[in-house]
Parts: sequence; C-alpha cells; structure tokens
Amino acid sequence: MFSLSQLRNCIEEGLSPLTCEFTLCRDASLTLKVFDAETGRVDLVVTGISTNRLQTAQEVAKMVEELRYELECNNVGKLTLDDLPSATPQ
Repeated sequence: MFSLSQLRNCIEEGLSPLTCEFTLCRDASLTLKVFDAETGRVDLVVTGISTNRLQTAQEVAKMVEELRYELECNNVGKLTLDDLPSATPQ
C-alpha cells in the first residue's frame, strides 16, 4: 500500500522535468496540476484521482504512463517560437 507522499513522489519522478502540484480533496481524491516551472505554462490538470485505486506499484506506473500519454497528446500540433518562420529577410 502506498502512502500519499510515496504516491506523490512516484508521480513527480515519472513526469519530471515538469512540476506537479497536488491538492487533496475532501473525498480523499487528488487533483493534479502539471506545469512547466520556468514558464508557468500549465500542461495538464486532472481531478478526481482516487488514491484508493492506486495501491500497487503497477497501478501507479500505469497511471503515470496514462498521464505521460495525455501530456504527449496535448503537445501535438503546438507551435513554439522556434517553429515560426523568421521575420527578418535572409
């Protein structure tokens, strides 16, 4: 059985280098906000994470993989400043 601090640590390690912020709700579920600490850009917010359903290392690893997949999907098609054409003539 995972303690809340162990669960948080596993999620943070799995989503590094992004930063995670956790909020424990009254119903013992978690809200997770994943963001870039340098820019403050929020990449993902997940509510209603049941801590009761994350009792084994396999269950936690599966959830982390699902979160990573969501993060990858959120970034598909996003442009960065490096992707934009230069405004100066070459």
